[in-house]
Amino acid sequence: MRSAFFGRARRVTTCTALALSAGMLLASPAVAEPAPRPAVETPQRDHTALKLDWPALSGAAKAGTAQAEAVVPPRFDVDGDGRTDLLNREWTGELYAVPSTAVSPTEAWTGYGGSSVLKNEIVPIGDLNGNGSPEVLTVSKYGQLELFADATATGGWHQWTGNGWTIYNKVFSPGDVNGDGKADLMGRQHNGDLYLYLATGSLTAPFGPRAKVGTGWGLYDQIVGLGDNDGDGRGDVIGRTLGGQLFFYGSTGDKAAPFKGRVPVGTGWGTYNQIVPVDDQDGDGRADLLARDQQGTLWRYLGLGDGRLGPRVQVSYDRGARQVDQFSGSGAIAGSGKNAILARDKQGLIYRYFADNNGLLGKRYPASDENGWNSYNLSFASSLGSDTDADLLVTVQGYLYGNDGTILGSGWHIYNKIAGIGDLSGDGRGDVLARDAAGNLYLYRGNGEGTGFYARIKVGTGWAGYNAIVGAADYSGDGRPDVIARDGSGRLFLYRGTGSATAPFGARTQIGSGWTYARVVAPGDLNSDGKGDLLAVNAAGELWRYLGVGNGTFGPRVRIGTGFQTYNGVF
Repeated sequence: MRSAFFGRARRVTTCTALALSAGMLLASPAVAEPAPRPAVETPQRDHTALKLDWPALSGAAKAGTAQAEAVVPPRFDVDGDGRTDLLNREWTGELYAVPSTAVSPTEAWTGYGGSSVLKNEIVPIGDLNGNGSPEVLTVSKYGQLELFADATATGGWHQWTGNGWTIYNKVFSPGDVNGDGKADLMGRQHNGDLYLYLATGSLTAPFGPRAKVGTGWGLYDQIVGLGDNDGDGRGDVIGRTLGGQLFFYGSTGDKAAPFKGRVPVGTGWGTYNQIVPVDDQDGDGRADLLARDQQGTLWRYLGLGDGRLGPRVQVSYDRGARQVDQFSGSGAIAGSGKNAILARDKQGLIYRYFADNNGLLGKRYPASDENGWNSYNLSFASSLGSDTDADLLVTVQGYLYGNDGTILGSGWHIYNKIAGIGDLSGDGRGDVLARDAAGNLYLYRGNGEGTGFYARIKVGTGWAGYNAIVGAADYSGDGRPDVIARDGSGRLFLYRGTGSATAPFGARTQIGSGWTYARVVAPGDLNSDGKGDLLAVNAAGELWRYLGVGNGTFGPRVRIGTGFQTYNGVF
């Protein structure tokens, strides 16, 4: 993977560094190369092991025999106690296993031989080939579905890769749908259509052709492959609406229509930012759930056998659950690439504030060890590379610099606004919007390595009236990054992403007024619920938070900081 955010700026001494592959950069007049810019460092975040308090096994289902007691075996059991273990992506982008019986409960997990591209989704799929060891699926940010075989607490062997999975905003396994003993796979498209892939039992060709099995599933902001809750040996599904209502879909055994009609089983679930399947944790043969609230606490709900769930019980007591960006099997739409802001003070020093997955920003970290950044035009883009880290973009004398001082192009002096929105073209790679003085808007498709762009595409006119163009996540609920723009009167407009490079967003919709803040900032997803959020700084230096609802609107504002008047730039 690329070195982490910022890294140490490398010295560039000649214009020959601009010589990238043909067609990659916009041609422009030659300009004098600037002196090396100040070096900046990556703030390092601590890792806290996640500790869980699982329930005692019920009845005769004791450790070592629980697997026989359960109707179906767990999909990710690497310590052999018959209960599902967790496999999670943390804020570093690394995967960690959390075996339920481990003395040291969190271990780094590696997909041996797989791609190094960030894994957005982690889908435990169970034992597909019948050898007694579980398999794991991951979906990379570039849409690669990878199968890792014979998983343990520290890794699994790469066996297969399928491409093109960016067509789905949610990939999950309900468990075994057709009753053949192998867990199957499902994907929801951006338009809400649901598709089923039946498992074959082969690790080199693990799934058959897809079949459309539902429409209208865009209603749910979270979809959870529950496993067998109703005791028929087949996988069930739970969906949550934006209003926090929970619906249960029991299995039918029919691969053409795998689920019965939905049944309401809960309300008030909007308090949770991720809902996580854990199969049967207490040995009674009914699949259970975990849910994480915005404070970072994990709660357990035991299944009652008909889709309903018992009262919640707290199972985590530490900070480790909060630093998880994406739990394995989580119902939330996976996303990453920013989840932080930069702030530049009047002395020209840069600081970084990380999102803490609880709707708040953590403490500030120095990101530069010297001043002098006031003389540069800066923007903070959603990740342009294969990792989790946002990219600092610096325009100096017409050159655009990226992380580590990499020159991304020349001729960028013609632009007065650069915004790194994320993947607007639908290929999983981070892109950049640039506006010129005439109000023309151009899309630069990233190459996925953070080292350059493909030739620009004109995607709009009349954008001169906006004093803010931001975005770093999905605000509309379909899993695609959107663009937000503010005009001079304080009106806020949403441009929904389409996934098309030539027409990357639809017609604008007004979503707010009175946004007369000094600065509007897109931090990404502050509370790890899969929805994009916004921050705003007023003239008094107060920092206000607006959490995304998931339908293009935002919840009520909450003040989460003061003293931001000390900064002359927040990105």
